[in-house]
Amino acid sequence: MEAVAVNNAIKGGEFLIRETKAQDIFIPEEFTEEQRMMAQACKDFIDKEVNPNIYDMDSMKEGFMASLMDKAGELGLLGVGVPAEYGGLGMSFNTSMLIADYVGAGGSFSTAYGAHTGIGTLPIVYYGSEEQKQKYLPKLASGEWKASYCLTEPDAGSDANSGKTKAVLSEDGKSYSITGQKMWISNAGFADLLIVFAKIADDKDLTAFIVERTWDGITMNDEEKKLGIKGSSTRQVFFNDCKVPVDAMLSTRGNGFKIAVNILNIGRIKLGVGVLGGCKSIIADATKYAKDRKQFKTPIANFGAIKHKIAQMATKSYANESASYRAGQNIEDNINALIASGMPEGEAKLKGVEQFAIECAIIKVYGSEVLEFVANEGVQIYGGMGFSEEAPMARAYRDARITKIYEGTNEINRMLLVGTIIKRAMKGELNLMPAAMAVAQELTSIPSFAEADASELFAEEKEVIKNLKKAVLMVAGKAVQTFAMQLNDEQEIMMNIADMIIEIYAAESTILRTEKLIGIKGEAACEVQVAMTKVNLYEAVDKVNRAGKEAIACFTKSDEQKVLLMGIKRYTKLNPINTKDARRLIADAVIEAGEYCF
Repeated sequence: MEAVAVNNAIKGGEFLIRETKAQDIFIPEEFTEEQRMMAQACKDFIDKEVNPNIYDMDSMKEGFMASLMDKAGELGLLGVGVPAEYGGLGMSFNTSMLIADYVGAGGSFSTAYGAHTGIGTLPIVYYGSEEQKQKYLPKLASGEWKASYCLTEPDAGSDANSGKTKAVLSEDGKSYSITGQKMWISNAGFADLLIVFAKIADDKDLTAFIVERTWDGITMNDEEKKLGIKGSSTRQVFFNDCKVPVDAMLSTRGNGFKIAVNILNIGRIKLGVGVLGGCKSIIADATKYAKDRKQFKTPIANFGAIKHKIAQMATKSYANESASYRAGQNIEDNINALIASGMPEGEAKLKGVEQFAIECAIIKVYGSEVLEFVANEGVQIYGGMGFSEEAPMARAYRDARITKIYEGTNEINRMLLVGTIIKRAMKGELNLMPAAMAVAQELTSIPSFAEADASELFAEEKEVIKNLKKAVLMVAGKAVQTFAMQLNDEQEIMMNIADMIIEIYAAESTILRTEKLIGIKGEAACEVQVAMTKVNLYEAVDKVNRAGKEAIACFTKSDEQKVLLMGIKRYTKLNPINTKDARRLIADAVIEAGEYCF
């Protein structure tokens, strides 16, 4: 029975061709009391330890960030993803997403926290030997030791596997000598442990090592002066004949690139959900300012232009929240199903995340761009004060910018998600080809003028989502037919297709969340959520239309182009809605609450 459950579970990327029902997704309103208590502990920590000391943090006061990590460790926050037998809390994947969400309000601290608990600790959790886990995980979970992750090099950023750092085996076979340079290393200034990637001899792929800071041959430059996240430690790290015992190799020789890819998948979705804390903090600050700031003898919160901004900030955050926890629970369910089928827990966790690499990339891109939008609008609501370092928006604006760069740039993630979908389709892991062919045949048929069943909740919106999926299948199918394996060289077209996919996933997630919420609370209690859902879909349709037309114009001509453009027009239809009234309803709810209240 367990094997059947695994086979029937939705696969990564399958949302494009498989209908998802509201009852089959998780929504954040379903978190348990225990999970909410853990989230509240995170919020209390940020409110008590981080926010009152924000200038000490951003000025990099000596020892301050390390002391914050110590305090977080005392509360158990550093051990969320570490199994209980190694001193951690062993919490579920979606619970760790919730923690990342709340920690995201901590500015530079969230970067230090993420680097330690994610890319610094998880390689050992998932790939470490029993001896390595026993030796290091209790120290990392408690905060006694801090971790960092040394992958990026001056000439190896997005192409991580091209790194030049070398590991040479000693003549007696007892140690490796690591020599090379790493850059943009978060937590480097206070880390006790470094996950280091290097190549052995002429190996094609990297190998990973656990390196202790006290070992000889490690030097660092001064702290980087950065645009944002100024309170986080970022240094270049130099390895000069650094002797590393052979038993410090993580996993097996040549498996480092796979470790990096899988850990980055986790980092991507955690970043995507982690920006929510920042979004919510900005919305609260901007709303309070708009209520207090008077112009023409009235609070600016009463003006339609400001309400438009507040509504957009809330709507995009709601969509990101919906998509993030949908994907997070899919990963968790997949992990649990794999464990139930007999797969070892560590392997199941890796396979569970790897299966949803497409969704991880979607959440990373969508979330980081939502945060950038929210921060930009926050500055604008503050007006002149938004440009002042004395107000919170300047820091929020600067801190937001990095999220589109680390954990893989958004451009890389866009191409990654499209490439992964096509690769899985070619292997028969995703049954996309028949669906794309069916859409191609439908283009030459007479359109159906049947209307959606008005008695079904969100019937029209669901029909729109179905058509949007047809639009992306049409464009992607034609692109694959035209370019075959050379599509990877057509990066502009791949990014157009990615934009279509990202908007569809976020819009569908929002519809399903609101539908499920109505089933719990009733439609009257969800009036604002319905408004956000409709506004978000309205904008998503426009973006899909624009990206689709742009892609089609790049690789088709004459009659073929006309047919495809007619297809885009056909598949991106949506009856107009009164967005002004919908946004004012949303904004009024946020203004009354004084915060993001959904």
